[in-house]
Amino acid sequence: MGSFGIKELLLIAVIVLLVFGTKKLRTMGGDLGTAIKGFKKAMSEDDKSETKPDELEKKDADFNKDSVKDADKTKQD
Repeated sequence: MGSFGIKELLLIAVIVLLVFGTKKLRTMGGDLGTAIKGFKKAMSEDDKSETKPDELEKKDADFNKDSVKDADKTKQD
């Protein structure tokens, strides 16, 4: 009594089609597919964005001391 056979699943599918209609089901399927793709993309970008602490130290400052000295000189002038 707990399992569904092919006949029961087909009957449920027909009822769902009658209630929602094919256009609504197609739209819902497309929206679901888009959401899954977006989720997978966000997860893969999150994995790529994780960096190690030693890499952060290398990328911490993107200027050199000479450019800071030059900027201070132009402010004084």
